[in-house]
Amino acid sequence: MGHREDLLEGAKRCLLEKGFARTTARDIVKESATNLASIGYHYGSKDALLAQAYIALVERASDGFEGAEGEEPVGEPGSLERFRAVFTNVVSTMSEPGSMWRLGMEVMTMGDKMPEVRDQLARAQRGGGRAMVALMTTVPEADVSDDTADSLGGFYMTLITGLIAQWTFDPKTAPDAERLTEGLRQVLEGVRR
Repeated sequence: MGHREDLLEGAKRCLLEKGFARTTARDIVKESATNLASIGYHYGSKDALLAQAYIALVERASDGFEGAEGEEPVGEPGSLERFRAVFTNVVSTMSEPGSMWRLGMEVMTMGDKMPEVRDQLARAQRGGGRAMVALMTTVPEADVSDDTADSLGGFYMTLITGLIAQWTFDPKTAPDAERLTEGLRQVLEGVRR
């Protein structure tokens, strides 16, 4: 690995151990066995590096949304059964001890203090919405329009963000996939009336 990759891996470890606000550039340098100048050269700033590290952690965790590697979620595309299967996997990534999603709450509350980081994470969130639409519908990610990523993908990302908040605040009362699916079923039933 080169300095760029070493920095990213070191920043990931620092984020998981200390969080965003308490991680210093020196922490990252120590953890990655690089030097301070490398952060500016490769990423521009410590905060930009931490944002990239956070995005990489989210991407790794969200790989679990599909379930076992290469395994297609059960249920027809767009069905309640598929919704339940995908959100069972989503919730399992949040309920694991030491879940990195708790870090997401810290990052969300810091957005107004770091507009360049917020912009970077906002773009990644749109990509996350696009990926969720693809997972729920089996439409290839590249074929999901911006409008669909912003509407349906935004809906899924709002659910995930709410789950992160609830699982961070009180895991004992946070909804599981069964409760979410039942709530969605009730919404759909109400719309049909």
